[in-house]
Amino acid sequence: MPPSASGPYPRAGIDAVVLAILAGVVVRTVWHPADWALPGIGVAARPMLEVAIVLLGVATDARWMARAGAALAIAIALTTALALGAGLAWGRVFGLPPSHALLVASGNAICGNSAIAAVASVTGARREEVASAVAYTALLSLALVLALPFIRAWLTLGDLSYGIVTGLTVYAVPQVLAAAYPVSMQAGQVGTMVKLVRVLMLIPLVTGISLMRRRREMATGARLSLRGLVPWYVLGFLVATVARSSGMVPDGVAGHAQVASHALTIVSMAALGLGVEMELLRRVGWRTAATATVSLLTLAALATLVVIWLPRNGL
Repeated sequence: MPPSASGPYPRAGIDAVVLAILAGVVVRTVWHPADWALPGIGVAARPMLEVAIVLLGVATDARWMARAGAALAIAIALTTALALGAGLAWGRVFGLPPSHALLVASGNAICGNSAIAAVASVTGARREEVASAVAYTALLSLALVLALPFIRAWLTLGDLSYGIVTGLTVYAVPQVLAAAYPVSMQAGQVGTMVKLVRVLMLIPLVTGISLMRRRREMATGARLSLRGLVPWYVLGFLVATVARSSGMVPDGVAGHAQVASHALTIVSMAALGLGVEMELLRRVGWRTAATATVSLLTLAALATLVVIWLPRNGL
């Protein structure tokens, strides 16, 4: 995977998805959407996001898992699972509702905005929960990118180990590239590979959440079809990932799908921001910030343990 179309060392700026949701929140404070605008905002906030999730699958190549090797793949999966569990636990400590804590945990542990959006779509999380999770995890990840070179020097990490730590902790692929490629080509390639394997963890997470939610609904006596058991966009994401991984989707098409997914997510997050009440966002702010910060520190500690463990297990 090439570093970036913009050059070998992408800038670690704030993603447009974050700016979109913040812009939506700011606009909402000075303008209440008219009734005629609400249907369009609703389409942008939900169906458009579901299409973006499917397009993300078109751009996701599961063959990265095989390239990572068994020991590293297992380490990534375990680290992701432990980070998710830790994020939920920290959310409980700081008083976040479980659905909100899950958004923060999935954003830190898997793939930032995409994971938060995908999880929110199956949990029915409130708009202010999504907005605060996106904002705080993004800002913390940017701070981490800036801090990683100092962490590398402090821990005396080699290029391979630094690439693994970067791929395990930074939440977005462009930021992984920005943090790793300036160190070396090897660090950038390893960081990218590890990050892409982390993205694959979104599949079992979203599917599992959906199944657990439907099971609870069945316990209340509700009738469910296969369509109701697994949302269409989860199935679409799975089918698209299989198609991409089997070579049916060319690299060029996958690249365009990734751009389209990102663009639709930007529009969806802006629409979501238009429905957020600033007072509600302030009310959950410090709890979200505390959960995101401690969760990210926990993930960083787990990543450090991984680079200590892997050399002893064949990497």
